[in-house]
Amino acid sequence: MAPIIEVTNVSKRFGSFHAVRDCSLSIDKGSITGLIGPNGAGKSTLFNMVAGNLAPTSGSIHFDGRDITGLPAHDLFKLGLLRTFQIAHEFSNMSVIENLMMVPQAQSGENLVSAWFQPGRVAREESQVMKRADEVIDFLKIRRVRDELAGNLSGGQKKLLELGRTMMVDARLVLLDEIAAGVNKTLLIDLADNIKRLNRELGYTFFVIEHDMDFIAELCDPVIVMASGSVMTQGHIDDIKRDESVIEAYFGGSPTGHATANTPADGVSVS
Repeated sequence: MAPIIEVTNVSKRFGSFHAVRDCSLSIDKGSITGLIGPNGAGKSTLFNMVAGNLAPTSGSIHFDGRDITGLPAHDLFKLGLLRTFQIAHEFSNMSVIENLMMVPQAQSGENLVSAWFQPGRVAREESQVMKRADEVIDFLKIRRVRDELAGNLSGGQKKLLELGRTMMVDARLVLLDEIAAGVNKTLLIDLADNIKRLNRELGYTFFVIEHDMDFIAELCDPVIVMASGSVMTQGHIDDIKRDESVIEAYFGGSPTGHATANTPADGVSVS
């Protein structure tokens, strides 16, 4: 498979601190690629540079062959590179379907002149957007909350809504930032199933930061491991779990593959 993302010798400094140092990796089209590593490994900083929320200090990032180094998130959105957030960014006082309908850009109804003098065009466009939003709701199997205020949703339902918003445009690469955080086990299964369906049926490519290793194992192949701001290794999760250098970096050393007293507070385990 050809890469859709190529990160080449990327570094990010904050003053004298190197959050990411000479990091290189690639994400294949059509893959669900995981990114793991201990706290402070540089995962979120790298994610933010790929997503356009931070500009690299040095190095380059290419999206499907195009240099996107330093491009802001709104420009990447137009290219089909989107992200979700660990804490869902819903419009809490709007319904689920209204949240979805807000996503497409340059809608005629946003223009005051069009709203006044082209009401028919605005109505037709709004009808098309609503139809698409209903299709997304049915795909994600969340029709029972279609008209519920987004602020009243559970954590897992908000994550499904975040995923749904990526479906309202022609997403080509979706960055998932700890999408499993705060989601109960039942909805987590739904979330994983929907991600796999989007990958399999609609050709979405996913790049996933996640601390839940069971979730990573269920979804991702390959898995990339970062430590100290750089890529340490990558491969299938079963091989990652047995890699003693990963265990040392991630958990402070335990050749059996079990977490030691240095296990992070989130309770991640490779056992």
